[in-house]
Amino acid sequence: MDQQQYPRSSRTDRKTIEKNRRNQMKVLYSELNSLLPHQRSRVVTSLPDQIDEAVNYIKKLQTNLERLKQKKDRQTGVERIINDNNGAYGSGLHGGRLRSPQIEIREMGSALDVVLITGLDFQFMFEGSIRMLIQEGADIVNASFSVVENTIFHSIHSKINDCAPGTVAARISERLRKFVNEANATGF
Repeated sequence: MDQQQYPRSSRTDRKTIEKNRRNQMKVLYSELNSLLPHQRSRVVTSLPDQIDEAVNYIKKLQTNLERLKQKKDRQTGVERIINDNNGAYGSGLHGGRLRSPQIEIREMGSALDVVLITGLDFQFMFEGSIRMLIQEGADIVNASFSVVENTIFHSIHSKINDCAPGTVAARISERLRKFVNEANATGF
C-alpha cells in the first residue's frame, strides 16, 4: 500500500509545482505587458503576440538609445575617430597620450567651431589653434577644454567677421589641419 500512495503523492506534488510555475509565468507576462506602451484598442492579444511586441519594443528602444548616443557624441565633438593604421579607435592611448591629435572643424555661416582631441603631450595645440584663429581675423567667442584621463577635449567657438566667411573658413581650416598634421608628423 505504501508503494501506491508514494506515486500518487509525487504526482500531486508535480501538479502543484507545475501549477505554481504557470501562475508565476502569468504574473511575469502580465508585468512585462504592463511595461509596454499600449494602443488604445481593447483587443486582447495572445501571449506569443505580447512577447513579440515586447521584443520589438526593446529592439526599438536599443536603436533609439544608440541613435541618441551618436547624436550626443556629434554635438559634443567627441566622436570616435578611427586611426589610419590599425582601425583602432582614436581613444586608444600610447605612452599616456593619443597616438595622434584629431581635429574637427565645423562651419555654420559666420560661425566656426573647432574641436581638437589630444593627449597630454599636445597641450600646446590649443593655444596654437587660438592664436591661428586670431591671426586670421576670427573673434573667439568661447574656448574651453576638458580632461578625461589622458585625453584632452578642446573646444573653440569663433566668429568670422568677413563678407565672404566661407573663403576665410576654408583658409582657416586648411591652416589648422596643416598645424595638426605637422604635430602628428613630428610627435610634438
